[in-house]
Amino acid sequence: MVAADFTTIAEMKTSLIRKALRYAIFAADADAPAVTTPFDPTGILQALPAGYVAVGYTTTDGITFSGDLSTSDVESGQSSSPTRSDVETDIQTAQWVPQETNKAALALYDNLPLSGAGALPDLGTAAWTWSRPLTPPTLYRRLLFIAEDLNKVTGNPLYICRHFPSALRSGREDEQWTRTAEISRGVTYQAYVDEVVGTDSKTWIDGPGWRDLAPKDEGGA
Repeated sequence: MVAADFTTIAEMKTSLIRKALRYAIFAADADAPAVTTPFDPTGILQALPAGYVAVGYTTTDGITFSGDLSTSDVESGQSSSPTRSDVETDIQTAQWVPQETNKAALALYDNLPLSGAGALPDLGTAAWTWSRPLTPPTLYRRLLFIAEDLNKVTGNPLYICRHFPSALRSGREDEQWTRTAEISRGVTYQAYVDEVVGTDSKTWIDGPGWRDLAPKDEGGA
């Protein structure tokens, strides 16, 4: 066997440690276009499809993507560990706490449409009023999460984008009114498979800072 250098084979790279230096959440009604690609062929972030509304500021806890994975095991008398395991459920959720009292935060919290009949008017154009329906509607959304980081060598931005093409509110936190803190409306949304898109979640990583990580041609070609 050939001797190995541990530092070489470990391939530890601080340049691949990512942080969400800035991040944003966008929501749209189910009839809005799904996000097919947030980047152009050169890795430049593109404008969002029509209908996506920004959620705005959130608490410092940011966005928490959680998974609920369960398996079904087969146990055999001749083995102390399962002899077969199959995935039964693999659920993904996103949770965040908006700090702004804006159209998106209220719609996502109180299950209101973002556009069309029943939607809140644009900010400041008219009074906002809504009532809890006797039968809560089942409103699926399209959600897009974008995190921005920087390439520490070039300073160029790179982005992690995650799209839930079909998401449903699965939980919400208490809304508390107090003099010492902002009114916040925390929500949890569960991702569901969109029949057209063919998945419940799609993720992209790209941007000029990401392209800067590509190996350089030492020959100068």
